[in-house]
Amino acid sequence: MSGFDLSTPGGRFRARLDFFFKDHAFLRLSFSNAHWIGRDMVRAAQPWPFQLAWWKRDGVKTIINLRGGFDTSFHALEKDACERLGLDMVDFTVTSRAVPTREQVLGAKALFETIQYPALMHCKSGADRAGLMSVLYRHFHLGDSIRDAMTELGLRTLHVKQGKTGVLDYVFERYLSEAEPKGLSFLDWVMSDAYDPKAIKADFQESWWGTLLTDRLLKRE
Repeated sequence: MSGFDLSTPGGRFRARLDFFFKDHAFLRLSFSNAHWIGRDMVRAAQPWPFQLAWWKRDGVKTIINLRGGFDTSFHALEKDACERLGLDMVDFTVTSRAVPTREQVLGAKALFETIQYPALMHCKSGADRAGLMSVLYRHFHLGDSIRDAMTELGLRTLHVKQGKTGVLDYVFERYLSEAEPKGLSFLDWVMSDAYDPKAIKADFQESWWGTLLTDRLLKRE
């Protein structure tokens, strides 16, 4: 349950204040890091409630929250805005510094098969978790190869592969180097014994400056 009560003016004010400063929403007033992936999906940073109204006017029907954060101001405000606007809100939590589990990969595939389109998916900055899910969306829903879909993880959307968030790139690179040459599809590889998220993460090595950039300077989740 959310720790922010929006039923009173004071509670709503405290939620907005927390959202503005603690969640760094002031940085997203004029920069949403939004990019359409095909005609039915847009990836973005955490939207403001008024921005959700804009996306609805553009035809968006579903909002996918990739952050979790069920007790936070951003989640309370987003849930409230979606209810008022008649938007479907789906919580699908992924992380930016871990190899996705088999269940998360299968869950993403099922998610893209069942939601109403057009849809918007977001994390906090629109760079890492949104990038991971964009690769999976393009592969599973649009039929793009993993190699082509991996362009969603790049500096164009402020993703830095040299830091800890580079583990997201690494999992796809492992597939391309180890499984694709054997004729395995990405899903076949994920379902095989060779797919070990803990072992793959342990093999990944980030650079010190990449971690300094993502964790200390950009303060990515």
